[in-house]
Amino acid sequence: MHTTYSTFLLAGQTVHHVEFDPTTFTDADLLWLPHHAHLTHAGRKRKTDHLAGRIAAAHALHALNEHTLPGIGSGGEPLWPEGISGSITHSGVQAMAIAVRDQHLLTGIDCEAILPERETKEIKDGVINALEETCLLQSGYPFGLALTLTFSAKESVFKALFPHAGVYMGFDCAQVIALDDKSLTLALSRTVGEFNEGKHFTLAWKRVNGSVFTLASEKSTRLSGLSHGV
Repeated sequence: MHTTYSTFLLAGQTVHHVEFDPTTFTDADLLWLPHHAHLTHAGRKRKTDHLAGRIAAAHALHALNEHTLPGIGSGGEPLWPEGISGSITHSGVQAMAIAVRDQHLLTGIDCEAILPERETKEIKDGVINALEETCLLQSGYPFGLALTLTFSAKESVFKALFPHAGVYMGFDCAQVIALDDKSLTLALSRTVGEFNEGKHFTLAWKRVNGSVFTLASEKSTRLSGLSHGV
């Protein structure tokens, strides 16, 4: 599969970016992956997305002098080498990965195509509540952009927490409380694993053409947030 590799910085972290041409993909390309057998019955899009993501991850790990690839966990999550935190995302014909030599870092990255304004009414109730909608409307950004950023930020936080909490999160598990030109802040609306209700996550974001990228990256602290005496 033909790919083009580049990097960019987001909140001081190097994001490894791959653009790919899915029309050039063949099943033989998957043989490069040690876990290729897990994808035997996957659809073509799943195969191309996964391959592009692992290519981005290979670049991210190579930058740390790690010559391996993330495996696949029981929940479909990437399994990073010991001592490394990382995250993978893909959207359209691009994939991105980040890897950091710190196993205690909460790391999650996500990329989304900006929603057209006409589609926001169809999906907003599944992503935000009334208080969040007010916050986004007051941000000064077009609602399609603000909603996309919120969707993406929640995905990034969920990716960051899953390896530590081991539980899946719905969009109602976190609430956007602030949005400005460089960051977006979420607060957990319920306890998730060891992370207490009320814990804040401030994510960096970047817009590139018709897409947005969000990055969650912070140290893990047990039972942080509103501890309620615990």
